[in-house]
Amino acid sequence: MNISKKDVSSQIAELSITLAPIDYEAKVENAIKKVQKQASLPGFRPGKVPVGLIKKQHGKSILVDEINKILNEALYHYINDNKLEILGNPMPKVDNTIDFEHQKEWTFNYELGLTPIFDVKLDNSQSFVYNTVKIDDELVEKYLKDVKRNYGKPSNPDLATEKDVLYIDIVELDADNNIVAGGIFKSTSIGIDRLKNEAAKTKLIGATKESKIIINANELYDSAVDKSISLGIDKEVAENFSANLQLTVRNIARMEDAELNQELFDKLYGAGTINSEAEFRDKIKAELAIMFTQDTDRKFIEGVEKTMVEKLNIQLPDDFLKRWLMAVNEKPLTKEQLEAEYPSYANSMKWKLIENKIIKTNEIVVSQDEARAEAAGYIRSQYARYGQTPDETEVEKIADSILAKQEEAQKIYEGIYSKKVLDVLKTNCKLETKEVSYNEFFGIND
Repeated sequence: MNISKKDVSSQIAELSITLAPIDYEAKVENAIKKVQKQASLPGFRPGKVPVGLIKKQHGKSILVDEINKILNEALYHYINDNKLEILGNPMPKVDNTIDFEHQKEWTFNYELGLTPIFDVKLDNSQSFVYNTVKIDDELVEKYLKDVKRNYGKPSNPDLATEKDVLYIDIVELDADNNIVAGGIFKSTSIGIDRLKNEAAKTKLIGATKESKIIINANELYDSAVDKSISLGIDKEVAENFSANLQLTVRNIARMEDAELNQELFDKLYGAGTINSEAEFRDKIKAELAIMFTQDTDRKFIEGVEKTMVEKLNIQLPDDFLKRWLMAVNEKPLTKEQLEAEYPSYANSMKWKLIENKIIKTNEIVVSQDEARAEAAGYIRSQYARYGQTPDETEVEKIADSILAKQEEAQKIYEGIYSKKVLDVLKTNCKLETKEVSYNEFFGIND
């Protein structure tokens, strides 16, 4: 076997692999013998089909399979042994002319996209914005409102308000507001605050049990689909249905907000942990600060990525990468789709190259124990969502099963590497820290 490399440009190289019979004949013969042992044809005992017949029926496909295995292994070893940093995978050249029927020696040509050369400097001369969410009284009140609602108690008031749910019987009326015999009759529920029609809301607010309210179907429902689902009629019928309806209120349901008292504090944090509303508010502020840490880091990394990609202006072998993407994409990709999506893909690849450079320069490593700990932490968090505490033996077992799957393990390792890159950026670079409001942080217009 002979392998040679030619640099076409700073970003493209070509590899030529020449195979002679000595490189593949023994492997092909062994593969044929394996097929022979498993072959079963009429007139021959299993495993006794003549080699000549095996070669005649399967010889070419066996040859091609073995050649591909040899080429893949040769490419892998050459790239690793010569420490070539490539983008994507080697691409077979379209000018490869291979005749497996008559030739005994072949030359296979491959195109390689090479990783661009660049440096990443991380020190105090590099400055990045690091915005944090200001935990103010307004934000605490929002959180408190959710807590009180989530831990509230159901009640059945006598008089309906905008936040209540009405359990009603609906009957269809004719033009004179008389009940239509054999017409629509449906028992359902309606959340008053979910109605978009203000006139409908006004009619329902103030209702009491056994109230009878006449309302037009088009006031109560926003679309034919809503009518169809709620009234139990065909969508085609609902399209033109505009009759008045009589609503008889059978019950009123309300979720009363929980009170900020010791019962709630103990339910949330355990008996005696929080003993006053002031302590409760302080606890919420601390929780909100932790809650937004992940968002803060995500926004920070997004800003670093955008800044560094623009500043370093890394040049990629775009033509090669576009051809490679067209070749490896699982779903058919049109040239128009490729051109539209490629800029985003290219920026993602540039950031991945920058991240890898930071990992290499700072000698960042992730151990197997760290990956196991990360997987175990994820498993415990999933159990915690349902208020459960898993057995640690079970945690270890599930963690091992996750790490045994290449795709899942890769996600875990990449996540840990990203966290360590984040730490390097925070430690080495200058951070322009600023507290901003919740709405400003998340880009919400007031």
